[in-house]
Amino acid sequence: MPGEARKTGERRVQILHTLAAMLQEPQPEKITTAALAARIGVSEAALYRHFSSKAQMYEGLIEFIEQTLFGLIARITADTPAPAAQIEAILRMLLNFAAKNPGMTRVLIGDALVHENERLQKRINQLHDRIEAQLRQCLRFCGDKQAELSGPLANLLQCAVVGRWHQFAKSGFTRPPGADVDLLLSRLLDVHPV
Repeated sequence: MPGEARKTGERRVQILHTLAAMLQEPQPEKITTAALAARIGVSEAALYRHFSSKAQMYEGLIEFIEQTLFGLIARITADTPAPAAQIEAILRMLLNFAAKNPGMTRVLIGDALVHENERLQKRINQLHDRIEAQLRQCLRFCGDKQAELSGPLANLLQCAVVGRWHQFAKSGFTRPPGADVDLLLSRLLDVHPV
């Protein structure tokens, strides 16, 4: 039985990896379960033994994104004492995550979720709200100027990140999301680049 559970877990991971790989193709077609099954070399029925629907597959990708991003944010805030340095590290991490995970970027901007269950887009919106709330919390502990503007500034920082994610995806993953990040951060945070 333990070997069977491991095989099931490995197959689930393989399905999610393949879905993410299909999403990172520069001009992807609408991903169907038939195309996904063909890419893996299994039947559609085999996919449905591991996920009850395509929406559940996307939920698996979103769970991975959430666990990764918020795990890294927790580590940054624990290991970095200065709030301004926390914000800078979080923004760099968000941009680097996109650069390393193009398919996940299409999920983060909702592009991959068009024509899918609307609860998936709501979940991505909540993820964006949580990131913005984390940035707002860090800004409250920065200087007086940033603390006073923590809400609007957190929103601006979040919009800058999401905008960079969009540019990266819409360019066919050729325009790096972290380009000129030092200049961007120095202007948005009113600090000198590190």
